[in-house]
Amino acid sequence: MKIAFAPLRAAGFALALAASCASAQQKVLRFIPQADLRILDPIATTAYITRNHGYMVYDTLFATDAKFQIQPQMVDKWDLSKDKLTYTFTLREGLKFHDGQPVRSADCIASLERWAKRDGLGQKLGEATEAWSAVNDKTFRLKLKKPFPLTLDALGRLSSNTPFIMPERIAKTDAFQNITEAIGSGPFKFVKEEWVPGSKVIYVKNTDYVPRKEPPSWAAGGKVVKVDRVEWIYIPDSATAAAALNAGEVDWWEQVAADLIPLLRKNKDVRVENRDALGYVGVLRFNFLQPPFNNQKMREALLYAVDQRDYVLALAGDERNGRTCYSFLACGTPLSSEVGADPLKGKRDFDRAKKLIQESGYKGQRIVIISATDQPLSHSQSLLTAELLRKLGLNVELQAGDWGTLITRRTSREPIEKGGWSIFHTAFLAAEMSSPAATPMVSSGHNAWFGWPDNKKLEDLREAWFNTADAVAAKKAADAVQLEASKFVPYIPTAQFFILTAFRSNLSGAIVAPVTFLWNVEKK
Repeated sequence: MKIAFAPLRAAGFALALAASCASAQQKVLRFIPQADLRILDPIATTAYITRNHGYMVYDTLFATDAKFQIQPQMVDKWDLSKDKLTYTFTLREGLKFHDGQPVRSADCIASLERWAKRDGLGQKLGEATEAWSAVNDKTFRLKLKKPFPLTLDALGRLSSNTPFIMPERIAKTDAFQNITEAIGSGPFKFVKEEWVPGSKVIYVKNTDYVPRKEPPSWAAGGKVVKVDRVEWIYIPDSATAAAALNAGEVDWWEQVAADLIPLLRKNKDVRVENRDALGYVGVLRFNFLQPPFNNQKMREALLYAVDQRDYVLALAGDERNGRTCYSFLACGTPLSSEVGADPLKGKRDFDRAKKLIQESGYKGQRIVIISATDQPLSHSQSLLTAELLRKLGLNVELQAGDWGTLITRRTSREPIEKGGWSIFHTAFLAAEMSSPAATPMVSSGHNAWFGWPDNKKLEDLREAWFNTADAVAAKKAADAVQLEASKFVPYIPTAQFFILTAFRSNLSGAIVAPVTFLWNVEKK
């Protein structure tokens, strides 16, 4: 089937290909991102589109490589005192922000203090921190109250929230207030005056950036930019995005809709690949502040009603690109476990689910599922869940908008009558859900991830995991987290699956990683 490219222009997606302000001599990479960029602050949201924006603009002190090892990035050298309480870091030469100012110790300290107020692992590091202090403009120290073995893992966190380094004047912004100025020291500069929300985001090569000498490996190593300009072109309609890629009007489509994979594979000039061995985990998240899912029996009821095989097909389109996974920590990682997972793993039991709903005292309250039609990962799950809840006799309403609206609305703690919500779906990198430290989904309390579950026992079990001394003890502690999560149900894992990406064959050098990085990409 041939899809005409004319609708792209007619819909006004502002590709402006012929009239691009880039000169003919420039190398321009045109990229269809996974969503519309609405929030610039990578500390204020865990949305992957904002994280990806963060990697374009900012740099990190440490970074995770392809062997899951933490490597220095902005840091030149570091050491740890014998009592394991004092880290000393020295920045490498040549680090400058996009406004021309040098990166200083004060910038790093302010950035990390702000990040630690929002990120789950950062909060744990913050609890163990006595003080950050600057020795001089290039060297600074972290003094701990007690040893924290995951310090470098926190500072080199691969995914949301990644501890990006910002100028001190920006990093001093309240951690719960979004920044609106994107100035970093990373390999690309954000061109704010060309940003058109709902249409495009523009970045240009940071010619002052000094890459590390090591070869690139995930977020670590040398970030060598091989194009002059990157244009993120937001195309919410999947068929139009496929047509644009097939026609060569764009170079790379980050997340291919499952039903369009066969079409793209027919084009010899397009490569469709999976670039992440672990993939993603689908998530059904409850709002714990509002009825009816503040009642544990209501959440438990859905464990008996959900059949992950349905979600595998909805998310992956083909069983070969997905799998069932009944662990609250991603399958294929050392700490995954099915302890306590029988209700989700067993045969679907609507009668048991309906009995639990009756026992919960549910009286027909409206349940609002918020969804995003421009995000198949969210919307396909939402449609399935809405139908499932209707079969259970629940009063459900699916309210769909775009992803930018969803990630804004999910921050609301208000009842549904005032713009709140009951359920939303998303997906996390499996690598990001590999431990009680890495995943935000089993954290608890007022500052927990959206949905705000509150379970002291679960939080105590997480803390016990942090305090383990060896791999055997860590596995036992993680199993205890899994068992309590299976009872409390902070969320429901819906499936583990792969998201394929597609790009024109004239691109080379793309880094194989769970996160999409645009340095090292060459366009012929």
